[in-house]
Amino acid sequence: MTLEHTRFGAIEYSDDDILQIPDGLIGFMNLRRFVILCHNPESPFRWLQSIDEPGLAFLLADPARYLEDYSIDIDNQLAKELSLAVETPTLIYTTASIPAGKPKELTLNLAAPIVINAEQRIGKQVIVENEAYTMRYRVFASEGRVGEAAAA
Repeated sequence: MTLEHTRFGAIEYSDDDILQIPDGLIGFMNLRRFVILCHNPESPFRWLQSIDEPGLAFLLADPARYLEDYSIDIDNQLAKELSLAVETPTLIYTTASIPAGKPKELTLNLAAPIVINAEQRIGKQVIVENEAYTMRYRVFASEGRVGEAAAA
């Protein structure tokens, strides 16, 4: 199958590539079918490309790459919904935002990660009840904050 996207051009994918998110994403409940695109294997970023709305793609990042202690509780209900067992390969991504021309202002939405059963290609965006995990977690400290920390 082929999907046409203004940014990525023609995207070839098969049924095996489709990630189902039955509840949709927060604010995009009608989008339920996606493919994850990797344009550069060395990059920490992926794209969550909507099949339902080809003009829409979300930038994703593995939060563990930036916060080694990032973890979320996968409770019994979520494990059941995603058919997750201890041995099931599981991916956790957060949506990322990089303002144009300002890569040092990268933010991650740690409060609403996307949990994926990589075997069955089914996922769910979840809300994390942890004050340390904000919607706009600034990955790189601003220069002002670094200077303040050094002065202390």
